[in-house]
Amino acid sequence: MRKYTKKDFPLAKVRRLIEPGPIVLVSSAWKGETDIMTMGWHMVLEFEPSLIACYIWDANHSYRMIRRSGECVINIPTVELAEQVVGIGNTSGEDIDKFETFGLTAVPAKRVRAPLIAECYANLECKVVDTSLLRKYGVFVLEVVKAHAAMSPKYPKTLHYHGEGVFMVAGPRIDLSRKFKPQNL
Repeated sequence: MRKYTKKDFPLAKVRRLIEPGPIVLVSSAWKGETDIMTMGWHMVLEFEPSLIACYIWDANHSYRMIRRSGECVINIPTVELAEQVVGIGNTSGEDIDKFETFGLTAVPAKRVRAPLIAECYANLECKVVDTSLLRKYGVFVLEVVKAHAAMSPKYPKTLHYHGEGVFMVAGPRIDLSRKFKPQNL
């Protein structure tokens, strides 16, 4: 087993070591307007009901739309959308229509008013169920009320942000399911 030689690491860059999962595109709608934001700070809180916590900066246009509407869609893009992911993150929905500007297709959701993004591998329709962490930390707790996912490929090439403009693409899998206790799968 390899032992690593380490040195002090800047605390402001710790996020590069512990990113939470794939970069997602969060779509929202309020009073006839739609928006999309790029988000990397999210985590699963519970399996059933399916709860997800996500951090959204209060100066973000999507923050206000999600706060007012109480819902959104978490869309999971693949590597093919990498340039759109960056472009969406570099622009404001107050200034442009991101669906039009980035050539994405808005599709009506089944359980929320926010649109799905057709070009994404999966779409999670969400309702805001807890805002108690919002004022202090900017964290919404969302319940997934409907999920849509492509059946192929089984393991898509999703984007994972490492900071400073660098992404990792999900790659080879290691199947260790035989080593797990059944209740932990």
